[in-house]
Amino acid sequence: METLEVFLQTFLAFAAIFVYTRILGKQQVGQLTFFEYINGITFGSIAAVLATDIGPGRTWYHFLGLTIFAALTWLMGYASLVNRPARKLISGEPTIVVHNGKILEQNMRKMRYNLDELAMQLREKNIFSISDVEYAILEPDGNLSVLPKSQKRPLTPADLQLPTGYEGMATELIVDGEILFENLKQLGLDENWLLQQLQARGVYDLSQIDLASIDTEGRLYINFKSDALTNPTDITDTPQSPA
Repeated sequence: METLEVFLQTFLAFAAIFVYTRILGKQQVGQLTFFEYINGITFGSIAAVLATDIGPGRTWYHFLGLTIFAALTWLMGYASLVNRPARKLISGEPTIVVHNGKILEQNMRKMRYNLDELAMQLREKNIFSISDVEYAILEPDGNLSVLPKSQKRPLTPADLQLPTGYEGMATELIVDGEILFENLKQLGLDENWLLQQLQARGVYDLSQIDLASIDTEGRLYINFKSDALTNPTDITDTPQSPA
């Protein structure tokens, strides 16, 4: 009986987490503010208790607590969306930690941010000398945004006044052997055109295709589920067993 109760409560917790997180939206872990990080841990803890606490009459209370917590999280998110002072209070503000090659120690102390962390995040941006930095800004999610000094930035076509064409983003046409008809429709193409393109490349079985996409210049990219690589590159140092 207890096993069945745990199963049902776990299913309820799983379903609640799925529904509530879909409602609350999504962010990558690296983009979470400190408040959102702690909020996510608490949310998961309540769901874990809901799944495993089999005391009499407790399931409803845990589910109610999870629902209230989700509602409060949604209200906080909505408040930060429509009200800038609330957003600043909940999510925090970016803080300048380097200005014109000079470290702003007072701002770093306010953020409990030390020189080792600054140096590490600068190295991640391929900057190894603070004197090369015009601005370094610590974002609310803990990431460091860096503007190198003008003489330290890589050249771009705009710097050389060179014209460039529009690149855009490739559009997926086949994923896991399934044609994405809506994407074809958006491009003004149809299934017959796609099949003709595949047959011209000797492809007659869609199930062999892992991904097919087309870029803004009309070039079709195809990746097969079984790639015939005779000598694939291995970047690990693990000894390879003989074939």
